[in-house]
Amino acid sequence: MAKIPSSRYAVCLLASILINILLLTHQFRGWNQLSWSQTAAAEAEAVASISCSGHGRAYLDGLIVDGKPVCECNTCYQGPDCSEFISDCPADANSGDPLFLEPFWMQHPASSALLVAGWHRMSYIFNDHTYISQVLVNHIRKVHAIAKNAVTDGKNIVVGAGSTQLINAAVFALSSENSSYPTSVVATTPYYPLYKSQTDYFETSHFEFDGDTSLFKNNSEGLDVIEFVTSPNNPDGHLRKAVLQGPSVKTVNDHAYYWPYFTALPAPMDEDVMIFTISKLTGHAGSRFGWAIIKDEDVYERMVTYMDQAEMGISRDAQLRALKLLKVMLKDDGREIFDFGYKRMTDRWKRLNQIISLSKRFSLQEISPQYCNFLNKIREPSPAYAWLKCEREEDTDCTAVLRAANIIGRKASVFNADSHYVRLSLLKSQDDFELLLYRLNELVTKEYGADHQSM
Repeated sequence: MAKIPSSRYAVCLLASILINILLLTHQFRGWNQLSWSQTAAAEAEAVASISCSGHGRAYLDGLIVDGKPVCECNTCYQGPDCSEFISDCPADANSGDPLFLEPFWMQHPASSALLVAGWHRMSYIFNDHTYISQVLVNHIRKVHAIAKNAVTDGKNIVVGAGSTQLINAAVFALSSENSSYPTSVVATTPYYPLYKSQTDYFETSHFEFDGDTSLFKNNSEGLDVIEFVTSPNNPDGHLRKAVLQGPSVKTVNDHAYYWPYFTALPAPMDEDVMIFTISKLTGHAGSRFGWAIIKDEDVYERMVTYMDQAEMGISRDAQLRALKLLKVMLKDDGREIFDFGYKRMTDRWKRLNQIISLSKRFSLQEISPQYCNFLNKIREPSPAYAWLKCEREEDTDCTAVLRAANIIGRKASVFNADSHYVRLSLLKSQDDFELLLYRLNELVTKEYGADHQSM
């Protein structure tokens, strides 16, 4: 047998060694590249695992004490682990913070988690030279199709920093530029206060807020009018339709609460301008993400122009988080979060009614059971807010009456309504809701004296 020359053998051995070194180096680099995600994941899980007694949370961007993140306690709780209840703390039902959905996301920690590389979407634009993720737009359409609450076929979608920014974008897009007089912006009392405050703040020669629709019912012919229609309405939860009609009347339909949690959905909405927000869909108010569904191409282009000039598009990070959340929602048949939220809000409304029904001093808005296209049955009401009325004539400031009972509500005057009313939020954390019921129970019990302390 011929022997392999030693020189050839040496070359083959050297080549083999070099190839193995290259393969190991490549593998090591792969491990090294993954290490950043492992470190980030470990950091996030370490913070999430901090115990705050169920009455608070620790956050990655929260305060650091002695090198460790600390608990941020829910309202009326304090201490290092949020275990100390503040007994004289008022029940704060003022804000619409949608924390009622927080337990749902805590049940889905892995699928809803988001790990973002430092170089993610650094450009101003996406690859198609727009400011919006088309994948996100497609998921928005899918969510509406599952919820059966809005028609998106043949319409365009504009995104903004929550519905707040889209409200003014819509006013800008619908106001007349050729009229001698500014376009009148109106709404029906009680109405969401931002319609007035924001229109007043950004008022130009093209538009101004002119109050209640009642002033224009018999006098809108020939006038340029933009009517805000909130359905279901904030603060009373009633489904609404436009009041004004005519060729010069344009309508902005605010459907922030038109989801199965808060109302029956008689049919998918199919209007020219419809505004939605992720804060009342997933509960992530802090992400500041909303969208408008627009039928008319010219109105769509004007809203896009407004957003381009104001923001050069919405944060890519907010869009990525919105996409992640919608993907979780769309898993399986897409009903899980809607069923969760509906059960929770229905339970809250029933428990609140049980207390107020015992009172002769206070009453709640009446919302009748109604057929729901999503549930395919008649469903009970589950509004986002209680529109509480003080029935006594002498209780001219219902907000003050409740404040004396250690309850903070939102006064009716900001909704342009009678001060015998006050809005109470049912959207906040379970801690907030339980304390609200406790304070209301105390207040109603006082109507009947010490003999009825067992209520």
